[in-house]
Formats: sequence, C-alpha cells, structure tokens
Amino acid sequence: MHMNASSRAHVTLARHARTTGLMVLVLTVICGILYPLVMTAIAQGLCPNQANGSLVRDTSGNPVGSTLIAQNFTKPEYFHPRPSAAGANGYDPTSSGASNLGPTNPSLTDAVKSRADAYRDENGLAATAPVPADAVTASGSGLDPDISPANALLQLGRVARARGMTEAAVRALVTENTQGRTLGILGEPRVNVLQLNRALDVASTP
Repeated sequence: MHMNASSRAHVTLARHARTTGLMVLVLTVICGILYPLVMTAIAQGLCPNQANGSLVRDTSGNPVGSTLIAQNFTKPEYFHPRPSAAGANGYDPTSSGASNLGPTNPSLTDAVKSRADAYRDENGLAATAPVPADAVTASGSGLDPDISPANALLQLGRVARARGMTEAAVRALVTENTQGRTLGILGEPRVNVLQLNRALDVASTP
C-alpha cells in the first residue's frame, strides 16, 4: 500500500514533532535541572560562604549584611562607605547603578565639592586637606562595599574618639581588615567597611 504525498508529509511532520519534543524534554532536564543541581553542589562544597551571598552574621548568627553590598553607616563611631547613587537615597541593592554624570557636569562637581567639605568637617581635617577620590565619588555600581586604606586612615581619629578607643587600637583593626590586590596584581588594596565596623563592635564590647 502506497501513501500519497499528503500522508507522507503528515508522517514526516509527526516524526519531527516527536523528535523536537524529545529534544526539548532532554535539554530541559539537563540544563534546567541537572546542571543547576551539580553547580549548586560544587559551589556549596568548595565555597559555601560565597555561594550563599558572602553574608556577615552577628554573634547570635543573624545576618547583618553582605561583604559584597555597601551599607550606609552614618554614625560617628563607624567608618563610612563611599557615596552611592544606587536608588533615590543611595545604597539601594535593588537599584544598582551610577549617576551617569560626566566629569564636567556642574551637578557632579558641586556634589564632589560638597562631599569633600563635609568629609573634612566630620573628620576634623584642614579646609585644604586632600581628600581621597573614593570619599567623594560613587562607584559604577553604587554599592561598592570597600574603601581605600587612605580613606579609612583619615576616618580613624573620628572613630577612635567616638568609641573611646586609642588610635593605635583602631589602626590595628584597619590593618587587619585591609585586603591586598587580588592575586597580588589586580585592583588596589581595600578595606571592607562592613567587616571593619563589625570588628570594631566586637572590640568595643565589654
């Protein structure tokens, strides 16, 4: 019995549909289920802290933040992060981004000047004292969790006075929480603000 052209086309179409459906099912299982499970298992086994968001916890084990996302510390007894343009009030982890203002934009230059004046005032610096760039400019993400060692050292005196600690003790904590260049060559030395402030809280606890 011979099939006409229409019947053959119908059979061929059905065969292709079955093949396509099977491929979709197999790839969904491999890429949508097996691969994520394997990668999750590897990440949890090799670097569980990073895989779970690099969370920082208090003495009771409750998460207080992440070493990857800046928080807006404003009290004098804490080291302050660099400015943020993420969200309407800054430091919004759901609105990561920069201000997109060019270097000649008056809004940016005015903001930098205002931040520099405020930085000098709160840290007891002379009116003409140099200010680190990361103290007056936001990062590209607006959520940079680190500051430069120079920025941390200029805030050191204020923090020590506010906590009734010696500058030497606070300086030691800054040194302990200063990270070098990645792989010894990438980036610049940096201080994670959240980790440093947590270390301060622990050191200040009677």
